Amino acid sequence: MNCVAMPMSPYPPWISALNDLLVSRHSCRAFQSTSVPTATIKDILNSAQRTATWCNTQPWLSYVTSSTATDRFRRALYEHAMVLPESAPDIPWPREYRGVYLKRRRDAGYTLYRSLGIGREDAKARQRQLLENYRFFGAPHVLLVTTDKALGPYAYLDCGGYVSNFLLAARAHGVDSCAQAAIAHHAPFVRHYLKIPDEQTIVCGISFGYADTTHPANSFRLDRADLAEAVRWIDQ
Repeated sequence: MNCVAMPMSPYPPWISALNDLLVSRHSCRAFQSTSVPTATIKDILNSAQRTATWCNTQPWLSYVTSSTATDRFRRALYEHAMVLPESAPDIPWPREYRGVYLKRRRDAGYTLYRSLGIGREDAKARQRQLLENYRFFGAPHVLLVTTDKALGPYAYLDCGGYVSNFLLAARAHGVDSCAQAAIAHHAPFVRHYLKIPDEQTIVCGISFGYADTTHPANSFRLDRADLAEAVRWIDQ
């Protein structure tokens, strides 16, 4: 019996594993209520802790809620957002979205609303879906990322790397997630509720748990720009 040798990949296996994680990760907007084991959460956090940072400052201080604490937090934040919808983030929002950035943002929103059967003119339904951010889409856990105010914008950059690595590490453990700037919309309330010191800037939150794969909000995936759009090569 002749055996046909399979061609050897020129790349180490972890490159394929990384690409699989990058492709399979998505922003989960509907979770099961099942809690993630504490040991798994610690493994994910330990992986994210390896994030490269400016001068190895590792500038994040994260807060993680248990399922019980998450339920209390979601009720309190949702009620607050219903009564006081005004935005008050620690980090200013973008001055404006324009050009291709505006298009991508709109495409993401319209794709989500289409998956839920919400028409573009249905402002009430869109507002209800927006408020689901403050229910954390039903997730059993929230990770809130903060940093020392004195460290400034470069700490935000480092925290972005930490968030990305947390999302990928979670996916490697079969845990789904959604990074949410929306939680930082109400930074003063969040700071007071979670007893976060004034010298800590609230960067963002991450809802995480196990996806409800039957929910239409998890039925779509968004494209990424081609390299021709995102890269400029300098040859000389």
